[in-house]
Amino acid sequence: MPDQLTITLLVDNQAGDGLIAEHGLSMWLEYQGLHILFDTGQSCVLEKNARKLGIDLNHADVLVLSHGHYDHTGGIPCVLGRNDRTEVYCHPGITRQRYVIRDGKPRSIQIPAPSLSAISNHPGNKLHWTPEKTMLNDRIGITGSIPRTTAFEDTGGPFYLDTEGKHEDDIGDEIALWIETTRGLVICLGCSHPGMINTLNFICSETGIQDIYAIVGGFHLNSAGKQRIQKTIDALQTFSPENIIPCHCTGEYAMKAMAQHFGQRVLKSHSGMVYRF
Repeated sequence: MPDQLTITLLVDNQAGDGLIAEHGLSMWLEYQGLHILFDTGQSCVLEKNARKLGIDLNHADVLVLSHGHYDHTGGIPCVLGRNDRTEVYCHPGITRQRYVIRDGKPRSIQIPAPSLSAISNHPGNKLHWTPEKTMLNDRIGITGSIPRTTAFEDTGGPFYLDTEGKHEDDIGDEIALWIETTRGLVICLGCSHPGMINTLNFICSETGIQDIYAIVGGFHLNSAGKQRIQKTIDALQTFSPENIIPCHCTGEYAMKAMAQHFGQRVLKSHSGMVYRF
């Protein structure tokens, strides 16, 4: 089927049989002859899982990096280190130093140095900075920076640009990917730091398409309170997506709440899962 979209989870917090789990996210998309790698997890677990699943990362036509956190960018050298033809798309803010601060203790969560080096050494004509909406072809797009319009969504954690916690990090470099299929939009999310609903609103507005066939990725509700989760579910209901695939940083409580509300439309997720749309 030439118009079939296949998404394989390569890295997730949970793993299928014979695969390795890690706190991170990576997915492999195949659509109309194009191979897209969306994020790379935090290590070369990406490469090991891909090999087990029969996926050759050397065939990656495109690498999209959702944002500059280690758990989405750590596997970059495993991809670009042996393939200089891959087209790389990312926001220019991905290179920022950034930290999470809990109990007064800062911890670096920025893109690792080897990954930065791999990006800087990649051919310049293959590296594309995407602060604004960018189309890969007539059906596949990247959001660029996502406007914050909802009143209840925030970044989902104590994120800062400095170790003293004086400058908050709005994670404005996070981007999302969408594919226009005959059944509606399929939307891939990294961590939803700009807010999942903000992201859906923006993509639907930019494409003029209101039908959402599937949402897959991290929803970053693992630290959210019950009120925000309920507001997210209420807002998500207005989009009425056919398939909801919460991964990575969504959080167990939010996953259960979504499953209770949306029933069989919420699909299981772990590395090794394959979804065909």
